Amino acid sequence: MFYYVLKYVLLGPLLRLVFRPRIEGLEQVPASGPAIIAGNHLSFSDHFLMPAVLKRRITFLAKAEYFTGPGLKGRLTAFFFRGAGQIPVDRSGKEAGRAAIREGLGVLRRGELLGIYPEGTRSHDGRLYKGKVGVAVLALTAGVPVVPCAMIGTFEAQPPGRVVPRIRPVTIRFGEPLDFSRYAGMEREKAVLRAVTDEIVYAILTLSGQEYVDEYAAVVKERQAAGERGPRRAPLG
Repeated sequence: MFYYVLKYVLLGPLLRLVFRPRIEGLEQVPASGPAIIAGNHLSFSDHFLMPAVLKRRITFLAKAEYFTGPGLKGRLTAFFFRGAGQIPVDRSGKEAGRAAIREGLGVLRRGELLGIYPEGTRSHDGRLYKGKVGVAVLALTAGVPVVPCAMIGTFEAQPPGRVVPRIRPVTIRFGEPLDFSRYAGMEREKAVLRAVTDEIVYAILTLSGQEYVDEYAAVVKERQAAGERGPRRAPLG
């Protein structure tokens, strides 16, 4: 119940006022049945903007840190994420990936929409980074379509580190659903998972027009934090 109060009464109207989102391709999102919405991740606001414009409820797998932050800010963040129907996932340790898959499959088996950021973390510089194969595992295991989504302008509105977003319009663009039924039963094949993931990321790239970096965002962040040379850039495909 609180999800819909948050969407239609508390947070949704505020987000529409601040960001004035332009929505393109909303008809590409299935009206019923399970599906994955796979998007780029440029801003903290992405977690709330996409649910605000979708007609159906969507559940995201969110990092556990959003639910355990200290102080008033931490409690408010956890409150909003729980209210928005987000599922906390511990990204540390070997079991973390399996836990995320289990939670995601549970959402899909209930016939719901699951939101995923294939990059695994927010882009720190507005570029699109190499996708992790978890999205492919979920798509093939559950046998569901993947709808690519591009958030455009949210990085400029609220880049990492900015608490209060700038008032400016953004675009949320959905692409045609991707059907991977040709790979049914191959969710354990590493080459297949890589191919499916790259196809999904390429679809997001086509929608967003971002620059692509053929490395994992988390790895680049760690290297840059250590003062090493910047990321290698390469075309996808």
